[in-house]
Amino acid sequence: MAARQRCAAGSDPAQERKKKAPTAASIDSQSVKMACQPGERGFDAGKKIMGRKRHLLVDTLGLVLMVCVHSAGLQDRDGAKLLLQRAFCFGWLRKIWADGGYAGALQSWFRELGLGRHAEIEIVKKPAGGFKVLPRRWVVERTFAWLGRYRRLSKDYEVKTAHSEAFIYIAASHLMLRRLGKSALV
Repeated sequence: MAARQRCAAGSDPAQERKKKAPTAASIDSQSVKMACQPGERGFDAGKKIMGRKRHLLVDTLGLVLMVCVHSAGLQDRDGAKLLLQRAFCFGWLRKIWADGGYAGALQSWFRELGLGRHAEIEIVKKPAGGFKVLPRRWVVERTFAWLGRYRRLSKDYEVKTAHSEAFIYIAASHLMLRRLGKSALV
Protein backbone atom coordinates (compact mmCIF):
# COMPACT_ATOMS: atom_id res chain seq x y z
CA MET A 1 0.00 0.00 0.00
CA ALA A 2 2.74 2.46 0.96
CA ALA A 3 4.69 1.61 -2.22
CA ARG A 4 1.65 2.39 -4.37
CA GLN A 5 1.19 5.72 -2.61
CA ARG A 6 4.82 6.64 -3.25
CA CYS A 7 4.49 5.65 -6.92
CA ALA A 8 1.33 7.69 -7.20
CA ALA A 9 3.16 10.64 -5.66
CA GLY A 10 5.55 10.62 -8.61
CA SER A 11 8.58 8.67 -7.37
CA ASP A 12 10.09 6.02 -9.60
CA PRO A 13 9.83 2.41 -8.31
CA ALA A 14 13.20 1.60 -9.92
CA GLN A 15 14.81 4.21 -7.67
CA GLU A 16 13.21 2.63 -4.60
CA ARG A 17 14.71 -0.76 -5.45
CA LYS A 18 18.18 0.64 -6.09
CA LYS A 19 20.87 -1.00 -3.97
CA LYS A 20 22.73 1.12 -1.50
CA ALA A 21 25.90 -0.98 -1.83
CA PRO A 22 28.60 -0.08 -4.40
CA THR A 23 28.86 -2.34 -7.45
CA ALA A 24 32.08 -0.87 -8.84
CA ALA A 25 35.45 -0.14 -7.28
CA SER A 26 39.03 0.90 -8.10
CA ILE A 27 42.23 -0.60 -6.78
CA ASP A 28 45.69 0.94 -6.53
CA SER A 29 48.79 0.93 -4.38
CA GLN A 30 50.98 3.58 -2.79
CA SER A 31 54.53 3.09 -1.54
CA VAL A 32 55.42 5.05 1.60
CA LYS A 33 58.62 5.45 3.55
CA MET A 34 58.88 4.09 7.07
CA ALA A 35 60.11 5.98 10.06
CA CYS A 36 63.01 4.49 12.02
CA GLN A 37 60.84 1.76 13.53
CA PRO A 38 61.22 -2.00 13.56
CA GLY A 39 58.72 -3.98 11.53
CA GLU A 40 58.01 -5.41 8.14
CA ARG A 41 59.61 -3.37 5.37
CA GLY A 42 60.97 -3.85 1.88
CA PHE A 43 62.38 -2.01 -1.12
CA ASP A 44 60.12 -0.93 -3.98
CA ALA A 45 62.50 -0.92 -6.95
CA GLY A 46 60.06 0.96 -9.21
CA LYS A 47 59.63 3.91 -6.83
CA LYS A 48 63.05 3.61 -5.11
CA ILE A 49 61.42 3.60 -1.67
CA MET A 50 62.33 1.54 1.38
CA GLY A 51 59.17 1.02 3.39
CA ARG A 52 55.67 -0.35 2.99
CA LYS A 53 53.02 -0.49 0.32
CA ARG A 54 49.36 0.39 0.89
CA HIS A 55 46.70 -1.16 -1.32
CA LEU A 56 43.27 0.48 -1.37
CA LEU A 57 39.97 -0.72 -2.76
CA VAL A 58 37.65 2.29 -3.05
CA ASP A 59 34.13 2.76 -4.41
CA THR A 60 33.25 5.20 -7.19
CA LEU A 61 32.98 8.08 -4.69
CA GLY A 62 36.47 7.44 -3.32
CA LEU A 63 35.32 5.98 -0.01
CA VAL A 64 37.59 3.23 1.33
CA LEU A 65 36.16 -0.29 1.17
CA MET A 66 39.26 -2.35 2.01
CA VAL A 67 42.91 -1.76 2.93
CA CYS A 68 45.95 -4.02 2.88
CA VAL A 69 49.41 -2.91 4.06
CA HIS A 70 52.51 -5.02 3.44
CA SER A 71 56.21 -4.81 2.59
CA ALA A 72 57.05 -2.54 -0.34
CA GLY A 73 59.12 -5.36 -1.83
CA LEU A 74 55.95 -7.24 -2.81
CA GLN A 75 54.75 -6.66 -6.39
CA ASP A 76 51.44 -4.92 -7.03
CA ARG A 77 49.84 -8.08 -8.46
CA ASP A 78 50.71 -10.09 -5.34
CA GLY A 79 49.52 -7.32 -3.03
CA ALA A 80 46.25 -7.12 -4.96
CA LYS A 81 45.76 -10.84 -4.36
CA LEU A 82 46.06 -10.25 -0.60
CA LEU A 83 43.54 -7.42 -0.81
CA LEU A 84 41.04 -9.21 -3.04
CA GLN A 85 41.07 -12.34 -0.87
CA ARG A 86 39.82 -10.13 1.97
CA ALA A 87 37.19 -8.56 -0.28
CA PHE A 88 34.94 -11.63 -0.27
CA CYS A 89 32.55 -9.75 2.02
CA PHE A 90 31.82 -7.44 -0.94
CA GLY A 91 29.97 -10.01 -3.03
CA TRP A 92 27.96 -7.27 -4.73
CA LEU A 93 30.98 -5.88 -6.63
CA ARG A 94 30.67 -6.37 -10.38
CA LYS A 95 33.59 -4.37 -11.77
CA ILE A 96 37.00 -3.44 -10.41
CA TRP A 97 39.20 -0.98 -12.30
CA ALA A 98 42.98 -1.30 -12.02
CA ASP A 99 46.01 0.25 -13.69
CA GLY A 100 48.51 -1.48 -15.98
CA GLY A 101 50.65 -2.68 -13.07
CA TYR A 102 48.00 -5.28 -12.29
CA ALA A 103 47.81 -6.73 -15.82
CA GLY A 104 48.72 -10.34 -16.44
CA ALA A 105 48.08 -13.32 -14.21
CA LEU A 106 45.93 -11.33 -11.75
CA GLN A 107 42.92 -11.35 -14.06
CA SER A 108 42.91 -15.15 -14.51
CA TRP A 109 43.55 -15.63 -10.77
CA PHE A 110 40.61 -13.34 -10.01
CA ARG A 111 38.28 -15.32 -12.26
CA GLU A 112 39.30 -18.53 -10.48
CA LEU A 113 38.83 -16.87 -7.08
CA GLY A 114 35.17 -16.19 -7.89
CA LEU A 115 34.53 -12.94 -6.01
CA GLY A 116 30.82 -12.48 -6.38
CA ARG A 117 28.96 -14.01 -9.27
CA HIS A 118 29.91 -11.79 -12.17
CA ALA A 119 32.80 -9.66 -10.93
CA GLU A 120 35.57 -8.76 -13.33
CA ILE A 121 38.77 -6.72 -13.30
CA GLU A 122 39.20 -4.17 -16.05
CA ILE A 123 42.73 -2.90 -16.70
CA VAL A 124 42.70 0.80 -17.65
CA LYS A 125 45.55 1.36 -20.08
CA LYS A 126 47.43 4.62 -20.44
CA PRO A 127 46.64 6.32 -23.76
CA ALA A 128 49.45 7.10 -26.17
CA GLY A 129 50.64 10.68 -26.21
CA GLY A 130 50.79 13.21 -23.42
CA PHE A 131 49.09 13.44 -20.07
CA LYS A 132 45.43 12.49 -19.92
CA VAL A 133 43.18 11.78 -16.96
CA LEU A 134 42.51 8.06 -16.89
CA PRO A 135 38.83 7.19 -16.67
CA ARG A 136 37.76 5.76 -13.29
CA ARG A 137 41.36 5.59 -12.07
CA TRP A 138 41.60 9.13 -10.75
CA VAL A 139 39.15 8.29 -7.94
CA VAL A 140 41.58 6.11 -6.01
CA GLU A 141 44.41 8.61 -6.60
CA ARG A 142 42.21 11.33 -5.09
CA THR A 143 41.60 9.10 -2.06
CA PHE A 144 45.36 8.75 -1.57
CA ALA A 145 45.60 12.55 -1.68
CA TRP A 146 42.85 12.88 0.94
CA LEU A 147 44.63 10.40 3.20
CA GLY A 148 47.94 12.20 2.65
CA ARG A 149 46.56 15.22 4.53
CA TYR A 150 46.70 13.25 7.76
CA ARG A 151 50.07 13.72 9.40
CA ARG A 152 50.05 10.21 10.85
CA LEU A 153 49.79 8.79 7.32
CA SER A 154 52.52 10.91 5.71
CA LYS A 155 54.98 8.13 6.59
CA ASP A 156 54.42 4.74 8.12
CA TYR A 157 55.18 5.13 11.83
CA GLU A 158 53.69 1.82 12.97
CA VAL A 159 55.55 -1.36 13.90
CA LYS A 160 52.73 -3.69 12.83
CA THR A 161 50.98 -3.55 9.47
CA ALA A 162 47.62 -4.12 11.17
CA HIS A 163 48.10 -0.86 13.06
CA SER A 164 48.84 0.96 9.79
CA GLU A 165 45.63 -0.41 8.31
CA ALA A 166 43.72 0.72 11.39
CA PHE A 167 44.98 4.31 11.04
CA ILE A 168 43.88 4.35 7.40
CA TYR A 169 40.41 3.16 8.42
CA ILE A 170 40.29 5.86 11.13
CA ALA A 171 41.23 8.58 8.63
CA ALA A 172 38.66 7.25 6.13
CA SER A 173 36.00 7.26 8.85
CA HIS A 174 36.86 10.87 9.66
CA LEU A 175 36.48 11.81 5.99
CA MET A 176 33.05 10.16 5.83
CA LEU A 177 31.90 11.80 9.07
CA ARG A 178 32.88 15.22 7.74
CA ARG A 179 30.83 14.58 4.61
CA LEU A 180 27.85 13.48 6.66
CA GLY A 181 28.15 16.57 8.85
CA LYS A 182 28.14 18.86 5.81
CA SER A 183 25.11 17.15 4.28
CA ALA A 184 23.20 17.38 7.59
CA LEU A 185 23.71 21.15 7.67
CA VAL A 186 22.31 21.65 4.18
